[in-house]
Amino acid sequence: MAQHNFDIPVTFRHRIRFTKDAFSPANAIVKDLFESGRSCRVVVYMESEISRLFPTLKDELTTYLEAIEEVTLTEILEMPGGEVCKISKTQIMDGISPIERNKIDRHSYVFCIGGGAFLDVVGLAAATAHRGVRLVRFPTTTLSQDDSGVGVKNGINGFGKKNFIGSFAVPYAVVNDFRFLYTQPEDVCRGGLVEAVKVALVKDGEFFEWMEEHTDALRALEPEVLEEAVERSAVLHAKHIALGGDPFETGSSRPLDYGHWSAHKLEQLTDFALSHAEAVSVGVALDTLYASKQGWLTAEECERVLAVLEGLLLPIWHESVDLRDDQGRRRVINGLEEFREHLGGRLTVLMLKSLGEGFDLHELDEDCLDECLEELKKRSAAALGV
Repeated sequence: MAQHNFDIPVTFRHRIRFTKDAFSPANAIVKDLFESGRSCRVVVYMESEISRLFPTLKDELTTYLEAIEEVTLTEILEMPGGEVCKISKTQIMDGISPIERNKIDRHSYVFCIGGGAFLDVVGLAAATAHRGVRLVRFPTTTLSQDDSGVGVKNGINGFGKKNFIGSFAVPYAVVNDFRFLYTQPEDVCRGGLVEAVKVALVKDGEFFEWMEEHTDALRALEPEVLEEAVERSAVLHAKHIALGGDPFETGSSRPLDYGHWSAHKLEQLTDFALSHAEAVSVGVALDTLYASKQGWLTAEECERVLAVLEGLLLPIWHESVDLRDDQGRRRVINGLEEFREHLGGRLTVLMLKSLGEGFDLHELDEDCLDECLEELKKRSAAALGV
């Protein structure tokens, strides 16, 4: 019997741009993304809330694209965003149908303007229509600009699990337009910085120190500091995806998901009333305190991390942590098995050995986790004066 193995190397160009007022006539950032000498079509998906917050954006976009000779703008659609769009049974087909209707081929473009959940849904539609069409993301929230928007994942929730249905697909380009950051509610804008804290902790100790030094300015959402944090975080995320050796997570390690094993479960336990940013903050606090209790991280380093989270007005505990099953076991602990199941193989959770460096851990002590959660509960209550 014959056996034949072929390696198929594939190279992707991950284009990430940072700008302000991307659709200003004088700004060539978007124009320069199009292939010179080739006519193309563009369909635009815009999150409804963005259309409300920026009532002139459709006209700006239309004027900008119609000024490019080889580009035909076919349609601008409005669709609802937010976490609820990821649990809709019809949203994925609502995303695919306009691609077919507007005759978007593999040399045409899907523009998607919105927050992370909206990008996930439209991204999944773009990744499946024609087995993948060119997607240009315009993330509009801190959370999507500094993390998920520059990633290569698309997904919707299914079977009670976050992002169970999805795909890996490198977007054609990501344009982080800082203009969008400043219409978010302040707590939402600030909350998105938790992913910058996370990536600094696992990838760049100097960046974490910078965030420590600028915590007050970040809490106040001072534009220059906020934009630097978003850009540095986005670049760190993209560098890991491009250079980390496992962009499509074929192994068991997920270093960019530090603190996420419990975060995803907490979102599910609260029926997504707890935002992703809030859940990740609790998860980062938990895993950091666990690393300290186990002796890998010093108590002083742990305190520095918790102080930054609290300085950014991010939670370190939530009442859903106390939900228990019939045996009295915290239900959040089930997030470990679901985290393992997502990739298969051996449980692999990133843990900190220092600020800026992590290591893979394959087993967590449940009693120690309980101890950490109780300590975070007391600390949170004390901060609230309860």
